[in-house]
This record gives sequence, C-alpha cells and structure tokens, in this order.
Amino acid sequence: MKIDFEKSGGLVPAIVQDATTGRVLMLAMMNQLAWEMTVETKKATFFSRSRNKLWVKGEQSGHTLEVVGLQTDCDQDAILVQVNPTVKGVCHEGYESCFFRTLEDGEWQVTEEKVYDEQATYEVKP
Repeated sequence: MKIDFEKSGGLVPAIVQDATTGRVLMLAMMNQLAWEMTVETKKATFFSRSRNKLWVKGEQSGHTLEVVGLQTDCDQDAILVQVNPTVKGVCHEGYESCFFRTLEDGEWQVTEEKVYDEQATYEVKP
C-alpha cells in the first residue's frame, strides 16, 4: 500500500468514482493520514487544502461515501477511490457529481438537474 505522497508535497489526487455506474463523482486530495483513515474505516476521507485539515465526505451533509475499491496509477501518485454513495448527490452545489458543467461552443453550461437542495443540507454562511 505504498503511495508516493512526497512527489507532490505530501498530497495526491483522489478521483472518486461511483462503483456501480462508473461515473466520476469528484476529485479531492489525500495526504497520508487521509489515505490511512480511508483504508481503515472504508469511509472516504480527504485533506482540505482550503481548511488545512482532514475531512470525511458527508460529515456535514450526511452524503457519505462507502469505499468498495482502491486503485493507484502506475506511478503510485494518484488514487482511484471506488465508492457506493449513501445518498444520491455528492456535489456540495446539489448535483449528483461535481462534474455537472459541459463545455459547449466555448461556454460552460450546466447540463444536469440538481438532485438535492444544498441550501437545506449545508449551513449557509453570510
């Protein structure tokens, strides 16, 4: 289970994929502790660069990710986290996936419907 955290300054990208549909749900970062916690608990755990701390996906929203598979790339500096979401909707903006915008004619377009009300799920700060 050797992941090369040193190559990128202690963090590696973690691509989160729905294990059933194959859809990419989000991209996050992991440090070694987040990796170890994910392996141990089978709950997707990441490192927040903006908050400078660990976070378990769903700790605020309840939209947790049950880890069912882990893979690494050939350089062992990126992780594919295959999950079963406990609730439909991973994106904090209310969408199933964080990848809900599509480039069309040079402009980003929202190409999906929201699957939950993010205002009701997350504490809105002024």
